[in-house]
Order: sequence, then structure tokens, then C-alpha cells
Amino acid sequence: MIGVRLSSDIEKRLDDLAKATGRTKTYYVREAILEHLDDMEEAYLAEATLERVRRGDERVLSSEEFWRGLED
Repeated sequence: MIGVRLSSDIEKRLDDLAKATGRTKTYYVREAILEHLDDMEEAYLAEATLERVRRGDERVLSSEEFWRGLED
């Protein structure tokens, strides 16, 4: 279970949409999360990887090293 605080204008828009379509506000919140979760995961995980690279904690391969590794 999760609780989400929304500004009053977003809450009103969500409420209006739910009333106009006969669906619940929870339905639309869930849909919004599902629609954007992949992108958010990708962005934040990429950012974390970049930080590890900058600190020297993540190994980086040149394209030659990468392709050579596939031949072995």
C-alpha cells in the first residue's frame, strides 16, 4: 500500500477524469505509474552507473575490448 500527496489542482483534475470516465482515481494513478516506471528506472539506474564510472568503481571497456571479448 502506498499513499500519495497531490496538489489540489492535480487532485481535482484526477477526480474530474475519474468522474467523467467512470473509472477510479486509483486506476489512473496506477496507469500513470506503469506508463512511466520503465523510463524512470532506466534514467535513475543510468545515473547511478555514471556515478560509479566517475568514481572509478565501474569498469569501462573500449569498443575494441568489447568486441575482442566476444571473440574469446
